[in-house]
Amino acid sequence: MLTPDEAIAFPKVLLHDHLDGGLRPSTLVELADEIGWELPSDDPGELIEHITENVESGDLLRYLSMFDHTLAVMQRADAIERVAAEAVADLAADGVVYAEVRFAPELHQQRGLELDEVVEAVTAGFRRGEAEAAEAGSSITVNAILCAMRTEHRSLEIAQLVDRVRAWDAKVVAFDLAGAETGFPPSLHAEALAFARRTHQNITIHASEPPDLDLIAEGIEYGAHRIGHGVRLQADMAHDAAGLANPREGMGPLARHVLDRQIHLEMAPTCHVHVAAVPSIELHPLAPMLRAGFNVGINTDNRLMSQVMPSSELEVVANTHDLTRREMSRLATNAMRSSFAPFAEREHLIERVITPAST
Repeated sequence: MLTPDEAIAFPKVLLHDHLDGGLRPSTLVELADEIGWELPSDDPGELIEHITENVESGDLLRYLSMFDHTLAVMQRADAIERVAAEAVADLAADGVVYAEVRFAPELHQQRGLELDEVVEAVTAGFRRGEAEAAEAGSSITVNAILCAMRTEHRSLEIAQLVDRVRAWDAKVVAFDLAGAETGFPPSLHAEALAFARRTHQNITIHASEPPDLDLIAEGIEYGAHRIGHGVRLQADMAHDAAGLANPREGMGPLARHVLDRQIHLEMAPTCHVHVAAVPSIELHPLAPMLRAGFNVGINTDNRLMSQVMPSSELEVVANTHDLTRREMSRLATNAMRSSFAPFAEREHLIERVITPAST
């Protein structure tokens, strides 16, 4: 059995984590008080209970409504920078050695911030958090993925923002399509995605909702280097008697393509249970897919909303599916190799940090 302390000590790579879904409860309470935003409770413990109740309700709208609170307090540059710095500190303390944290700049303009100012606040927070972690004896690098909301019409603007900002800030590493997926396929943002491809941007696209395989396939068609979640790819696989994906017994053409091309799937097991993509961790396809050779990793998605950390996700999956240390190392290696960090940095972390932990 993997203990909590062992899970924290194991070097982890996090590629799918939303900044506005990972605030510290105490910070949310303090920032809400500063701007006069009414929360369900100003007691951090009671606030967590309220969030958990809504997240675990199985109602996606109730889940998403929790972001009204976090976004409300992230409309000033100083507040955004604080949240970003605290995110880095929390991940470093949890044993994460590399992370890509994403956010939608357009959602932080309610009080007049320009898009560039939002990005500057986030990356300044990341750098501050990295420096503070180093002082505490932890080494971590955190980069930013900029999301365009697929329900809106600003995706080209965000893709152009990525292209502009990355010229002077190397922490901006990719473009993402996020938000409601059903009824909002990548094809609605063909112009933005064509621009991103033309300017050689790294691209990751969310695909976790129905229609299961269509969204994943279209994400790949429109240039995704990685797929956000991708858990519903199990619909293109054989299953055992208990309902667990069994890719070794058979795969359809999309699953075979993802496997053969080693397209990375940014899995977030607890979130997948909360949004009813899978019924339980026991029936989550991550472990069977890993053992069949798929390029998968473990992520948190929203740390506050799902009350998870990278170590707790690793612990529950490892203990539920009897992962070996070599398999846990492969999850981290998969993620690091598929990250949008410079090649030399990827190789360094794999060779010097991740691989030695597998024995």
